[in-house]
Amino acid sequence: MADNNQSAEAQSDIHKKIRSAFKTFDFLSNNTVEACEINSVIYSLGCFPTQADLHAFISEVGEDNSGFIELDKFLPAMTKILLEHRFPPIPEERLLQAFEVLDKEKKGYLEPEELRKYMTEEGEPFTQEEMEEMLTALVDNKQKCVLYKEVIGQLVIDPDT
Repeated sequence: MADNNQSAEAQSDIHKKIRSAFKTFDFLSNNTVEACEINSVIYSLGCFPTQADLHAFISEVGEDNSGFIELDKFLPAMTKILLEHRFPPIPEERLLQAFEVLDKEKKGYLEPEELRKYMTEEGEPFTQEEMEEMLTALVDNKQKCVLYKEVIGQLVIDPDT
């Protein structure tokens, strides 16, 4: 019986996290999120799917051509993903290595335009909107650059929290 209580408690905690993340992007306060914002909701939950996985997930939760995803459809699908650890977080050391590869001159920072170029032209490119959000969060306002060793903590999510 204790296992069932722990399982129910864990699922309740997951539901709270999902609802909280979803609510952050529910700008109309009507239990819907624009389909284009679902990636941000998922990332904020510590999940990092590929673009293909993201598109499959959006299809699964039934974006109904309105451009919105409903919490009632998102919650059970996202709960399953979190319980199965399907889109694992990126380890801090791997993220640091990625920044160091981009920092060819070993300066310890990246210029915003340098990071923008890499993130919008290589691999699975970020949209301009995603890039603006990232730069707003990561650029050090005084030094006008991304001090990546200092901001990695913002980008890494502990899967047990």
